[in-house]
Amino acid sequence: MNLSYDLHSHSTASDGTLSPRDLVDYALSAGVDVLALTDHDTTEGLSEAAVAAEGSRLCLVSGVEISVTWGGQVVHIVGLGFDPQDPTLQVGLAELRTFRGWRAEEIGRRLAKHGIADAYEGAKRYSNGHLISRTHFARFLVDNGFSPDMRKVFKQYLTQGKPGHVAGEWAELDRAVNWIQGAGGEAVIAHPARYNMTRTKLRRLIGEFTEAGGVALEVVSSSHSKDEMFTMAKYSRDFSLRASAGSDYHGPETPWANLGKLAPLPDNAVPIWRGWSTEKAVAAV
Repeated sequence: MNLSYDLHSHSTASDGTLSPRDLVDYALSAGVDVLALTDHDTTEGLSEAAVAAEGSRLCLVSGVEISVTWGGQVVHIVGLGFDPQDPTLQVGLAELRTFRGWRAEEIGRRLAKHGIADAYEGAKRYSNGHLISRTHFARFLVDNGFSPDMRKVFKQYLTQGKPGHVAGEWAELDRAVNWIQGAGGEAVIAHPARYNMTRTKLRRLIGEFTEAGGVALEVVSSSHSKDEMFTMAKYSRDFSLRASAGSDYHGPETPWANLGKLAPLPDNAVPIWRGWSTEKAVAAV
C-alpha cells in the first residue's frame, strides 16, 4: 500500500492560517496518511495536532522548521520525529523566537519610517500574538492595499534593500542539526532549490549539512519544478542522503502549495520514511 506523505506544513502556531486541529482535519480530507507539522521555530502546535489526530487514520510526525543563517543567507532545516520535550531543543528554539520578537518590532519601525503606520500592530492581529513573522506583515500590507498580492508584497517591502527588510540572525547550521539529533530526530534541508544558490554553493551547503549529521533533502516540494526535483534527487544520491517530500502548506490562500497534491518521489530517491516504524513516525507529545 502506498501512503501519502506530507512532511512540511504550517499552522497558526507560526504563519499558517489553519489551527493545528483544522490542519489535521484538512489533511485527512485531502487524503494525507502521514503528516508532519513543521511550524517555524516552535513546537507549540504539536499537542493540539496530536489530540486531533488521535483515533484517526492520520499518522502525525513531530516537526519543526528551524531558521538558520549560512553563507550569508537564510536557509531552513526541518526536524522530524524528535522528542518535542527535549530541553536543549526548546532552549534553542526559544532563542530564535526572542530574535523574531525583536525583528517584528524593528520591521514595524522601518515600515513606519516609510509612511506605513501601525504595521507591527497590524501584523500582530494576523498572528497568534506570540510569533510574528514576515508573512503576517505581508498579509497586513496586502489587505490594506499596499500591494496587490502575497507573491508581490515580499519583493516590494520585505526582501533585501526594501523598506521592511531586517537581516536575520538565526542559528548556525551545525547547532540546528545538533538540536534535532539530540532530541532523537532527523534533519532535512527544506526546499533546497528555492535558495537560488549556485551549484557550487549548494553542494557546499549540502556537504556541511551532511558532515553535521543531516540525513535528507526535501526533494519534492511545492516550490520545486519537475526538473528541480530530479536535480535534488541526484544531489541526495551524490551525498548518500535520503529524500523527503513536503508541500510547505500554509493554508487555503496558497492553492499552489496544497496538501495531498505532491508529486511522487523520483524512483531512484530513497525515502526518508523507509524503515520508519509506527512508533518512529508518531509525534511524541
